[in-house]
Amino acid sequence: MPLSYTDLCMSYAAAIEQLNSLVSELYAGPGHTRRRFSLDEIRVLVEPLGHPERRFPSVLIAGTNGKGSTAATLASILTASGLRTGLYTSPHLARANERIRIDRAEISDDAFAASYFRVHDAAQQLVLDGRLQQLPSYFEMLTAQAFLCFAETPVDIAVLEVGMGGRLDATNIADPLLSIVTDISLDHMEWLGTTIAEIAREKAGILRPHGTLITLPQHPEANQVLGEAAMSLGVRGVSAAPYMPGIGTPAAEPYWIDSSGATIEVDSPLKGVHQHRNIALAIAAAVELAENHGFPVTPGSIATGIRQTVWPARLERVSARGVDWILDVAHNPAGAWALRAGLHDILAGDPPRTLIFSCLRDKPIAELAQILFPIFERVIFAPIHSSRAASLDDLLVAANAMGTPAVAANSVGEALCLATADRDARADGAIVISGSLYLVGEARTLLLDGGDARP
Repeated sequence: MPLSYTDLCMSYAAAIEQLNSLVSELYAGPGHTRRRFSLDEIRVLVEPLGHPERRFPSVLIAGTNGKGSTAATLASILTASGLRTGLYTSPHLARANERIRIDRAEISDDAFAASYFRVHDAAQQLVLDGRLQQLPSYFEMLTAQAFLCFAETPVDIAVLEVGMGGRLDATNIADPLLSIVTDISLDHMEWLGTTIAEIAREKAGILRPHGTLITLPQHPEANQVLGEAAMSLGVRGVSAAPYMPGIGTPAAEPYWIDSSGATIEVDSPLKGVHQHRNIALAIAAAVELAENHGFPVTPGSIATGIRQTVWPARLERVSARGVDWILDVAHNPAGAWALRAGLHDILAGDPPRTLIFSCLRDKPIAELAQILFPIFERVIFAPIHSSRAASLDDLLVAANAMGTPAVAANSVGEALCLATADRDARADGAIVISGSLYLVGEARTLLLDGGDARP
């Protein structure tokens, strides 16, 4: 018989332990076969749950970079508009609860445990009945949990961030009112394809016949693929270009755009010129929901929602241990370039000298090093808790190739101590932590134990 709520006491700790034991879509680990990407399992899983994905309207967001920032901004706008808004994102920085939010707040431990065990019990019964060959993956379970939480709260609308790709991502069983595609670049090439065009085809899988696509002009290959996919499905395209600020608008200052006959102040805590594109996409989606779907979004609620957006570790400034830290989860070349430009914009005249860095072994380590390491006087490498982590030896080789002085720490905590040892806070500027979400998440937790975050 399947384990029940009572058997497992519906405890949060038990839920997290079981969830962490599930196989990942990307790396199954020693002795396991990597899972086949498919929507078949998630479609079977949601049946005994009453198809929760059909019980609330949604917006689906795919892309390589910026989809999380776009999702968080749009969800904040909808919340500021008086709508009970669900937000599903991935991965998380510190706790799995972060992935499932309602009105900006992550769900409680009790709600997380209750929804997990409902999904787990349903999945285990499906395995016993022979309808599933194995328990769903980590991401499939969490996606079903999110759908269940949003359906039963219930939310007025949910903003869903695609985990990877789009066409075969578990979130893609939802039927969104709008499909948003953010900037596309080379990442996850082992699974999505080795060219921009191949990756764009996977992202275009979130489009629906006669639906609506919101995007911005980007790489020509991506533009062509998205345009062809939209035309073949009869999709109406909406450009977010009217909501972009003028060229040369400072990255860290408010700006104004026109919408629906009103002037909106855009004053986001998300800094960096690259965020202008993500914010524009969120505004375009909010306007579309108001004008064509009847949601009560106003110019005032757009401005308020942008101002109240919470999305940490994106050029986030944290004051702790007597110094300033800049945290950013740049994990691919496009993200690294955005980080480099953002640092130049927000730290003009006070360049950072120290970088704490780590990344996963499937990332282009040499290219990331070429982009980031030259702007720092030293790099400190820290080990991260992932079976996919790049070795410290490989990271040191990359630093040596760039001629950048580098040392390897034994832990993230030690890396933080090394970064602040024998240091003149005023002369040395902010310390930057980047390269992997695993690194940034652990470092952020350690820093916030003794320091306050600020935008």
